[in-house]
Amino acid sequence: MGPVHGDEINIPEPGKNYGWPVVSQGSHYNGDPIPGHASRPEFAPPAWHWYPAISPSGFIFYQGSHFPEWRGNAFIGGLSGETLARIALQNGKPRSEERLPLNRRIRDIAEAKDGALLVLSDGKQGELLRLTKAPKQ
Repeated sequence: MGPVHGDEINIPEPGKNYGWPVVSQGSHYNGDPIPGHASRPEFAPPAWHWYPAISPSGFIFYQGSHFPEWRGNAFIGGLSGETLARIALQNGKPRSEERLPLNRRIRDIAEAKDGALLVLSDGKQGELLRLTKAPKQ
């Protein structure tokens, strides 16, 4: 979770510095800009970033059989984004994102034994949601 906007995914590699708090894709909480990664090539850029922020929480790599088309994708909960983000990977790196709007602050995610997605929402009215495919009609 980054500053105002600028949430990012980094794939850590030995010897690399990802720049926080010197560079970011966001801005400080007081509104002052933070230089972007392109301004400081000595810092590795993020593999993925969000603008506007989603306030990521919870992260899994899906390995189940319920959604075979999503096997190997990353799922990230979004607190401020009130979404579940699905990141498709190619050669181990993010290539595209789909946001599944749940209209709830998503705190965590897990994969059930049967491959359904279990999503925990945040707050006093928190819920445990079980996401499955719609029945065929």
